[in-house]
Amino acid sequence: MKLTGAQILCESLLKEGVDVLFGYPGGVVLPLFDTFPQYPALRHILVRHEQGAAHAADGYARATGKVGVCLATSGPGATNLVTGIANAHLDSVPMVAITGQVARSFIGKDAFQEVDITGITLPITKHNFLVMEAGQIAQAVKEAFYLARSGRPGPVLIDIPKDVFIEQAEFNYPAKVNLPGYNPTVQGHPAQIKKAAEMINNACQKPLIIAGRGVAISGAFNELKQLAETAHIPVITTLLGIGCFPESHTLSYGMLGMHGTAYANWAVSDADLVIAIGMRMDDRATSKFNEFAPAARIIHIDIDPAEIGKNVRVDVPIVGDIKKVLIPLIKLVKSNQHVEWIAQLDAWRKKAPMVSSRIKNSKVLLPQYVVHKIYEITRGNAIVVAGVGQNQMWAAQHFWYDQPNSFITSGGLGTMGYELPASMGVKVGCPDETVWCIAGDGGFQMTLHELATLVQDKIGVKIAILNNGCLGMVRQWQELFYQKNYVDTPLSCPDFVKLADAYGIPALRVSTSQQVVPAIKKAMATDGPFLIEFVVAPEENVYPMVPPGEALSKVLLEPEKEVHVWSQQNTP
Repeated sequence: MKLTGAQILCESLLKEGVDVLFGYPGGVVLPLFDTFPQYPALRHILVRHEQGAAHAADGYARATGKVGVCLATSGPGATNLVTGIANAHLDSVPMVAITGQVARSFIGKDAFQEVDITGITLPITKHNFLVMEAGQIAQAVKEAFYLARSGRPGPVLIDIPKDVFIEQAEFNYPAKVNLPGYNPTVQGHPAQIKKAAEMINNACQKPLIIAGRGVAISGAFNELKQLAETAHIPVITTLLGIGCFPESHTLSYGMLGMHGTAYANWAVSDADLVIAIGMRMDDRATSKFNEFAPAARIIHIDIDPAEIGKNVRVDVPIVGDIKKVLIPLIKLVKSNQHVEWIAQLDAWRKKAPMVSSRIKNSKVLLPQYVVHKIYEITRGNAIVVAGVGQNQMWAAQHFWYDQPNSFITSGGLGTMGYELPASMGVKVGCPDETVWCIAGDGGFQMTLHELATLVQDKIGVKIAILNNGCLGMVRQWQELFYQKNYVDTPLSCPDFVKLADAYGIPALRVSTSQQVVPAIKKAMATDGPFLIEFVVAPEENVYPMVPPGEALSKVLLEPEKEVHVWSQQNTP
């Protein structure tokens, strides 16, 4: 049966289980959009900017575990996807980006809206395709989805010229892929697993597990919990590992790194064995590489061999899928107790608690208080999608995550503006879940146009803007390391309540602690999207903090200080 290239693409997407695409039309993809009405099972969500499409596909993928799909036209449409593709690449998110290209006869001739998007995205994709015949589309889609979801997941791009969408060819969807050069290792080496088990059983008094996003990708939540409980090992996580181990668990000690808990960072510095699982040892987690876990032997488990030993020395490397490594490892690990070590961590937690009395009793509205009240009112039964900067760290620190994939944020790339479109994708993928978008006033202004998408497609995201009238994290660095030279960090904002009203979204402004709970409850009780602008203290900083270039042991605790009252000049 002969179909057009556009029909072949739609048929192929359905074969891969795709039910939603996030995208934006344009000239060279019009043959595809003209075909969409023939495929009602493919829901296309019209974003307001292609970057929003990429972030929405990213959020959808993280929340559901499926491959997210975004779509753009050639030229600027394609290049507008680049930030979102790079974001997915650094955070190992399975995504397929489909772009239109100028007709084959115009390629290489600087035609209108022509860019070499495969060349541009080569460093930030697992692979990409320029499909020059309609008969090659099905094979390209099959391979793209296989590459995106297998091994270490990541984004793949498919670029299709306009006339290839129109060209007809026989449609036969391939049953399997044949990629002899691509063979990721999923089973851990038995000898290495045995060596790791012996080290856990016999060679440590102060063991520590550091869990990263690889645990979530492999779905190894139960295996991680079983390992920790069997060997009685405390667990800390990376930023992207949050949610892979229940934070209410007695063996959970929060997040490590630049803004991790003090007790997690002290634990790393004092441990005699570190079991790093599905993390890439990046600088925000480890801080000073050569002083990371100085007293510890290190077991590193990761599916990507390139990540093992890249930044930090490793004593026992194990390459493989986390779940497939932990299952045989657990069988070799003996039941144990580390009572004194756990008591030490508990003492450190009591010494430096995350929720201080100042936060609980502040007379002015603090952002930490807002985040924790969202946690209390939702009882933790929500997916939180955070932006980047101070709001991201407060969301990580003050909402306790017990469920897998319940905290979603841009980690490796640190993309401001990620939160709103990503939360849109999360809600589309998980329509029965409560989704809270926690944003800063700076990042929110980068992609606020997606409010229109929320309304048009009836996507019920709840939005909390922590408005401190500045680019908060940059301002914090200027305060601490640049002699308070506040250059271009004070930030003017629109009236967010009026803005929401213009889009047809109910909204509230909250400026006192007493208003927080009623506002959150009203948002929760309202069908559809809801926006709350929380006018918070402008000079509040994120603590704990490890200064750049210092070891994790040099973590700075919150200094004693008077709470600053909100300045009138920052009031919208």
